[in-house]
Amino acid sequence: MADAPPWSLRRRLLAAIVSASIVLWLASLGIVTVISWQETNEVFDDALEESGYMLMAATTDWDERGLLAQARPPDGGPGRKVDMQYQIVADGRVLQRTEGAPLRPFVLGFDDRDGFADPEVDGNRWRVFVVRDEARRFEVQVGQEHEKRFEILEELAESLWLPVLGVLVLLALVCWILTGRVLKPLRRTASAMAAKTPDDLALVPTAGQPRELLPIVQALNGVLGRLDAALQAERRFTADAAHELRTPLAGLHMHVQLLQRQHPDLAAPFQKLRQDIARMTALVDSLLTLARLDPLAREQLVRQPVALAPLLERLLAAYAQEAAQRGIALGVRCELDVVEADPQMLEIVLRNLVDNALRYCPAGSRVEIVAARHAGRDRIVVRDDGPGVDDASRTRLTERFFRVLGQGQGGSGLGLSIVKRIVDLHGIELAFGSGLDGRGLGVSLDLPRSGAS
Repeated sequence: MADAPPWSLRRRLLAAIVSASIVLWLASLGIVTVISWQETNEVFDDALEESGYMLMAATTDWDERGLLAQARPPDGGPGRKVDMQYQIVADGRVLQRTEGAPLRPFVLGFDDRDGFADPEVDGNRWRVFVVRDEARRFEVQVGQEHEKRFEILEELAESLWLPVLGVLVLLALVCWILTGRVLKPLRRTASAMAAKTPDDLALVPTAGQPRELLPIVQALNGVLGRLDAALQAERRFTADAAHELRTPLAGLHMHVQLLQRQHPDLAAPFQKLRQDIARMTALVDSLLTLARLDPLAREQLVRQPVALAPLLERLLAAYAQEAAQRGIALGVRCELDVVEADPQMLEIVLRNLVDNALRYCPAGSRVEIVAARHAGRDRIVVRDDGPGVDDASRTRLTERFFRVLGQGQGGSGLGLSIVKRIVDLHGIELAFGSGLDGRGLGVSLDLPRSGAS
């Protein structure tokens, strides 16, 4: 089953906030719309009522024929937003009206002296206020189409949608920024967790941590504490075991030498035993070296300028006899004067690399140590033209106790593990490639640039 893709807590939080804000905004918009519609209707009704009474006050004179003697009422005009229309009605007939009013009365058979009605005239719904004079001779009917009231609300919505959309976008932006700041302690704690290595298992500080994050930090600190205790116990066991083995191995080596002298006829079996003891002693020494290196931190290294030419000359002298016995040409080319490193550890690295090259190269091979500038950095390379190592095995060369099968040579499988540990402490880049003339194995060490840690 495939792992679920990672998801963003910040995006989910933002989506939740914005979604909740939109839902609440829509709910509040509905409430505001209802209230606005009610208030708008009340305002328009008041306007209709006031207009009806004003018009009634202006049309109370009759001539001898019973007709209104005043001028025609003003036209409400279709262009006006309120767009109120008037009718003067007597005996079911429209005597005077505004241009937009229907030809027939808004309301017929109105019984009360005044009041509102909602008739439908010519397919249009109207809101009408009717008022009669005291003698009930004529009626003033002031009406407004319901559609006009909706148009006002639509115009209001058209005017507001763009600002409201801008506010929502601004809300999303503000929420994004605020959630980023709120989640900043989470990222800071994640960075502190990611920086943890076997060399740095110090507890993550709990001071200043959010309450919601505190249980995670405390659980992690518990894991780090148990892991540190386990690693310390392992290192102590390795160091103690290796240290305790050195003395009996040295004694065993001396006893075999003595027995070999006393029984010359068993020289061959004793010689094989001495080689096994030597290999075991080398393994113990390697374990002790790793036990000393594992707890070290980069800040604990004693860095100082190391004269490279004398160091390489000592290596050449130390391995010259072994190289001659194996029929291997060992050469050194040094173009660097000084490098910054721990001198003892740098010598351990180079000794392990040269020892590996001599061990696995057949007679007639070449081994070369080159120290020179490459791409603006100090580089030390140990190359040979031996059988080499396939690409799949190169990726595992620094694993502890890993040995390439089929080499026919003894070894502990810890030499390159020691090299890897030391170069990591120094910040040196370790790479494996082809050796001399495209054959064999080449191990390159790219030292940090000046001022780099």
